[in-house]
Amino acid sequence: MGRGGAKGTRVDAPGATPYNPPMTLRTGHLLVNLGTPDAPTTEAVRRYLAEFLSDRRVIDIPAVPRRILLHGVILPRRAPLSAEAYRAIWTEHGSPLMHHSLALAAGVRAELGPDTPVELGMRYGQPSLANALNRLRDRGATRIVVLPLYPQGAASTTGSVLEEIYRVTRTWWEVPAIHALPPFYADPGFIAAWGEVARPVLAEADPEHVLFSFHGLPERQIRKSDPTRTHCLATEDCCDRPDAPPCYRAQCVATAGAIARHLGLAPDQISVSFQSRLGRTPWIRPYTDETLARLAERGVRRVAVLSPSFTADCLETLEEIGLRARADFQARGGTLTLVPSLNAHPIWVRTVAEWLRLAGSPATAAAPQGR
Repeated sequence: MGRGGAKGTRVDAPGATPYNPPMTLRTGHLLVNLGTPDAPTTEAVRRYLAEFLSDRRVIDIPAVPRRILLHGVILPRRAPLSAEAYRAIWTEHGSPLMHHSLALAAGVRAELGPDTPVELGMRYGQPSLANALNRLRDRGATRIVVLPLYPQGAASTTGSVLEEIYRVTRTWWEVPAIHALPPFYADPGFIAAWGEVARPVLAEADPEHVLFSFHGLPERQIRKSDPTRTHCLATEDCCDRPDAPPCYRAQCVATAGAIARHLGLAPDQISVSFQSRLGRTPWIRPYTDETLARLAERGVRRVAVLSPSFTADCLETLEEIGLRARADFQARGGTLTLVPSLNAHPIWVRTVAEWLRLAGSPATAAAPQGR
């Protein structure tokens, strides 16, 4: 039997050709966010929503009913309303989500150095995942580290990103090695970044209560994530149990708890809720708008809201919470403070760069931690 030799040489038999390790893989890094319309117009928003909501993982019903629902009901009603909402948050830099995502990518690129390829791709809209992947290939990347910028993983977000990446790269003659980083919902770096962003805002606002508002999902999608069909949403406290499987809702609860502990908030000072529901089917509860109404009824007058399912401020944070929810809460006699998202805060840039740096070597393959 042969034995390992120096510098990776292996001899399997007398006279055998020495084994040489494969050439070093060049790693490219891909940051992925959801996407945004090109402009705050009905036409652009309709185009964006048509791509987004055609995804079978987003509206998880058969193709024909999905197409009828989308083109016959959702788009005619939602596109004009969403365009108006986008106009309310559009800036001189364009879409806030795009602006902050590009700034994050630029910051990470500066941290990793000019010889390390870093690209931003959007799951829907531009720059598309296909374009971003092609740019990495053009720069010689034979291994691609993917970081979906969704802290909590779900089939409709992280799952959709990975499915699209595999769809694009399967047409390539040389298929790259894909290394996807897992959800980072309780990673210490992610939690510390939120603490750095939130602490000064909370100190100034002095809220009586802190609400952690996460993007919602239909209940049926949560149940589909439970292969046993016996745990998820079976009881009101299913996500609080120590043996809870890390479904999307459980990850949100874990994120809120970790940030609250980092900030020194007591359990009775916080609540967890879910926003952005669509349609008439049940979505995961409690709902953010109803939670804020109950807080006002209890006499709470100063509320701060964090939305840690988003790493960049977008329509859901700036318009849904920062404008509509704030106005509703003010109408009930209170004040609502929206804590900005991580955006391109220096600590967040450094955290993402470090994840990518460690994951860039197949030998280390380090990744952000869940829980």
